[in-house]
Formats: sequence, C-alpha cells, structure tokens
Amino acid sequence: MRRPPGLSARLKLTLSYAGIVIVSGTVLLVLVWFFLLRYLPDKPQGLLWTSPNRFLLTRIFGRVAAIAMVALVAFGLLGGWLLAGRMLAPLTKITDAARLAAEGSLSHRIRLPGKADEFRALSDVFDTMLEQLESHVAEQRRFAANASHELRTPLAISQSLLDLARQDPARVDAELLDRLHTASRRAIDLTEALLLLSRGERGTFPREPVDLSLIAEEAAETLLPLAEQRGVALDVTGSNTTTTGSPELLLRVVTNLVQNAIVHNVPGGSVTVNVEPQHRACVLRVENTGKVLPPDLVPTLAEPFQRGSRVRTDDHAGVGLGLAIVHSVVRAHEGALDLAPRPAGGLRVTIRLPSA
Repeated sequence: MRRPPGLSARLKLTLSYAGIVIVSGTVLLVLVWFFLLRYLPDKPQGLLWTSPNRFLLTRIFGRVAAIAMVALVAFGLLGGWLLAGRMLAPLTKITDAARLAAEGSLSHRIRLPGKADEFRALSDVFDTMLEQLESHVAEQRRFAANASHELRTPLAISQSLLDLARQDPARVDAELLDRLHTASRRAIDLTEALLLLSRGERGTFPREPVDLSLIAEEAAETLLPLAEQRGVALDVTGSNTTTTGSPELLLRVVTNLVQNAIVHNVPGGSVTVNVEPQHRACVLRVENTGKVLPPDLVPTLAEPFQRGSRVRTDDHAGVGLGLAIVHSVVRAHEGALDLAPRPAGGLRVTIRLPSA
C-alpha cells in the first residue's frame, strides 16, 4: 500500500514528550508567579519590596522564567528524542525481521531479551509465526517434490511403453496394454488423491447432517469382497451418531481407513469398526490386527507420501496419501485424528468429530 510521507513515530513521541514538559513547566511558572502576586504583601515591607527593587525582582523573574522555558524546551526535545529511540528500539528490530520475512527469509528470529512487556510479547508472537510459517513452507516444498516424484514414475512408465509400441507395433499385446493401463490408473489415482487432499485442506464444501454409522456400514459393504479375498474378518458395530459435514468426504475417510486396515493385516486377521456418541462428539474407531508397529513410525503415517514399512506391491498399492487425506478432511471438519499402535500388533485409529 502506497502512503503519503509523514512524521516518524520517534519524532511524534519526541514532540509529545517535549510538549508535556513545556506545558508542565509553564504551569509551574504560572503558579510561582501567582504565588508571588497573591500571597506576598502588596505594601512595602523592607528593602525587597521597595518600588525599585520590586520592579527589579519582576524583571529578574521574567528573565529566569524565559531561560527556564528555553531550557525546558531543549531538555524536552533532547530527552524525548533519546527516550523515544530507546523505547522504539524493539519495534525497529521487529520491523527489520518483518522486512526480511517479506523478502523470503524465514530462518531468522528476533528473540528480544528482557522481561515481558508489550514489545516482547509481540516479538514472541512474531517468532512463533515465523517458525510455523517456515515449517509450513518446508512441508509444502517436500510435498511438491514428493508429488512430482510420485507422478513422474507412472508417467515415465507410460511413456516407455508407448515408445516401445510405436517402435514395434507388432509387439503390442495384452500384457503391454495391461501394464500401460496399470500405470495410467496409478497416475489418475494419484491425481484424484491430490485434488481430494487440496479440497479437504481448503475446507470449501457444503455441509449437512451425516450419520457416521451409515457411512461406516456403506464403506464396510463396499470393501467386504476385499476382506473376504484376503481372509480378514470385518465387523461393524455402534449406534447412530450424527455430525455435520460432507457425506462424500467422510465416506472417503472411512473407506480409506477400512481399506488400509484390511490391506495392512495378516491372514486370518480382523478389522473392527465402531461408531458411538461420546461427550457431545462422534467417535469413529477402526482397529486391525497386523504386525507390531514401532512407536516412532506411527506419528509419521499421516504425513503425505510417508508409507514407512507399510509399502504394498499388489493391486491395492496406494499412493501414500490415504492417512494424509484422512487427516486433512478430519481437520476441515473441526475434528481430531489419533493414531496408536496396538500392543498385540496392528493400528488403532480414532476420529472425533463434533456432534450435529
């Protein structure tokens, strides 16, 4: 924003301090003069109040008052300038830090020393904002790099297969078409997942009452053939509980959780989905059996493209955005996501959403 030039805050404070000193000094001199005129006797008493000496006293007081006013003005301006500079020094550091941040440097911190006051509170808030902004920017850069890498792989495979088919059209067979279809499907799935993740992070979607128990039953019914194929028991329990949000996004959340629980399981394992109201909240809990997960791995599972040891190479290989999408959509619905390893193996995922 372009603004017309004006006085600096330091000059304004200086003039304010000087004005206060001048006004205070003027009032003091007026009171002294009023005291001399009102409370000292008017009749001549002694040499001090003889006519010539009284006139001389009046002139001397006037000169002293003028000198005092000049001294007060000079002292007010100089003292106000120094005091304003000292008071505004922290603000200058904050301004310099903000200017560096505007130029793209987010690694610096202000860290004003001293006891708490308004400037240091502003400095601490600004440092916290810089730290969060730097972390967010770094996360977005990693996400962009990972997304580019993930998209490049299926596109490179498709390009290689197409080049092979163009060089030798006679070698175009069902196997090559299947591989090309698989690579294209993976690229499409990744693109749709990225769009869904972006939609969840923006939080721009229509909201309506949603029964989580019905959503859980629909997701389980859709994935029941996959569970039977892998020999995993799928059980849905709970009661009706209603939240407010997008039925499509919440169905995608539950579907992702149940599909992960089925795929990351062991033969003869089980998946339990439970929905219940709890303390003015809708609680969805998905548990599955499986391998014992390291405690330090679990917190990273909700990060984009962070698969850990959960990589799959079968037809249900994911794009590494399943739990990231879940986290994004839950956060957009003002809910909370909790991941915890089960002592016997597997994962317990708990989602809390506000009740309608």
